[in-house]
Amino acid sequence: MDEHFTYVALGYSDDFGLTGLAERIHSCGCRIDRTSALALAAESADGSDGAEAVELGEDARRLLSSPVSDEILRTVWVASVGACFDPALHGMDARAWLTELSEVAAGRLRRNKRSYVPPEVRPVRDAGLGRLVVAEIRGLGAVLDRAQGVPGLAAGLEQIVVRADVDLGYRLFLRVLKVSRPRIEKERYDRLLALAEPLGYPLAVVHDGLDVCWPPVDTRRRDMERDFGLSGLAERFAGSWHPHSARETLIDHLSWDGFERTPGTEAALLLEDVLRVLRSDLSTETLTTVWLAASEQGRGIHLFGGDGRRWLEEVVAVCEERLRAVAPAYVPVLRPVDAEAAPGVLRWLREREEHMAGRVVGHGQEALSGSVVTAALERVVARVDPDLGFRLFLRALVALAVPLTREQFAQYEAIGERFRYGESHFFRIEQLVRSD
Repeated sequence: MDEHFTYVALGYSDDFGLTGLAERIHSCGCRIDRTSALALAAESADGSDGAEAVELGEDARRLLSSPVSDEILRTVWVASVGACFDPALHGMDARAWLTELSEVAAGRLRRNKRSYVPPEVRPVRDAGLGRLVVAEIRGLGAVLDRAQGVPGLAAGLEQIVVRADVDLGYRLFLRVLKVSRPRIEKERYDRLLALAEPLGYPLAVVHDGLDVCWPPVDTRRRDMERDFGLSGLAERFAGSWHPHSARETLIDHLSWDGFERTPGTEAALLLEDVLRVLRSDLSTETLTTVWLAASEQGRGIHLFGGDGRRWLEEVVAVCEERLRAVAPAYVPVLRPVDAEAAPGVLRWLREREEHMAGRVVGHGQEALSGSVVTAALERVVARVDPDLGFRLFLRALVALAVPLTREQFAQYEAIGERFRYGESHFFRIEQLVRSD
């Protein structure tokens, strides 16, 4: 069974196999003929220099080797493509169509290896996992049957999960959900997402195309794994080379809310950070220093003549644009900061001041000394927000390559727990820990 749990390791980032093909066919938006459907199958099989033919062929053979009736196979297939291709309208039963798909996949794999022979079918059979999938199907069964106008569709999906393959049955269920577009409450969505891990799916297989009923954007929720807000944006801009313009990079950064968060969350978190510093009494010089240090002299600010304030005002405009598009009801609220955390953050910052002072961010005339960076960070912690100041301090440690002891790292993690940072927040910081 473990062999089936490797889709992410194989490099897949979205849907694949039979359900990936179903998505392609449904995206046509109209009925297509057999020739067009086979052409799309050949395109799917050709992905990754033919490697994607493996999953397409295996999915087809899993269904062919199962005792599931041809009627059920046809019902589920037609539902998964939104009736854009019905093999029965072209003189084929469902098994004949699946056999053609298996042959298309095998033919593509023989172009890579002439002696290729399809391996023995090894369906995923996991009673516990199957029960969880069946429970979700039953919970939406009546909705799916009504949406597709096909009585027995949910029962057919259940048959595939139980009698054919849990993995493929779950993906077909997700595909039918995306075609039918029922509203999925967040609690159910979280359960659907959780099922992706034991099956080894990229999370996009669940997320992309579902109509999720998201809760309102709320920056008090810290349900992200990685860095976020201004420090997260600075990390995105780190480095000397970027393939896109600064604005394009910013827009792309804001579009990534992850699979668990309400769309617009990243923009709201960033907007909150930036509004705090812009509405504070920090000088433009301090804002510029903080950005250049946290972003490791990254791009963006150069578009505004090196003026940190003007760059951050541009960030505000792009955040507001994103929020108007995906969360128009959101109104930014700058809630009280955790002022009691300031003394502790300042203590750890000053404890590293000597080690930071002898280092620089950048090169040549544009290099920033660690002492200048430390002074700017102290002002953020004391006069704006200890949470934001600590996140920017962590970014500065990376930019200055300041070595840490295991004890210091543990102390920083403890502060991060107070601010409810995610598990991946300290990934780059841990790389600074000395091994001796």
